[in-house]
Amino acid sequence: MLKSMRKAGFDIDPGPQYFDFLAEALAFAIQVAWRLVYARYDDAGRVAFMTTLANRAGEELAENRARLLGETDPAAIKAAFIELLNRRTEEYAEFGHGPEGPDFAFLRYFATSVAELMPEKDKRWTWDQVIAIEGPEAASTLAKSVAGLFDEAPRRKRRPAQTEG
Repeated sequence: MLKSMRKAGFDIDPGPQYFDFLAEALAFAIQVAWRLVYARYDDAGRVAFMTTLANRAGEELAENRARLLGETDPAAIKAAFIELLNRRTEEYAEFGHGPEGPDFAFLRYFATSVAELMPEKDKRWTWDQVIAIEGPEAASTLAKSVAGLFDEAPRRKRRPAQTEG
């Protein structure tokens, strides 16, 4: 999503804005994943899924932000991400997600969250890009990934790697 936004001409410069964008994108993706797996788990399974996903995403974000920006407290970065995610979870709870993916309000809220991070010249166009392209594509990719996780069909065996002789 980040690469696509940058390719479309949006200014998402390396630095704090870059990681703030990633945090919003992760929060959106986690909300979509949550909706996709909700019916597959009981309450305990849902809590375990969401907790594991949130913690792992937070750890990756914190590790990369600390390493690339020279920030010295990955635990604080992760805590800030978890706080953002908890806030976004409450906010996204108001919006629908059906067989076709997130509804317009869900996508609009994501676009609004991303637009707040963008330079003034990009704010207006961020909504169009995120609602029409980035959000639906991310949701579609997540739907395929989640379906693959739960696919019980036998998989074809891989051919052994050929070695040169």
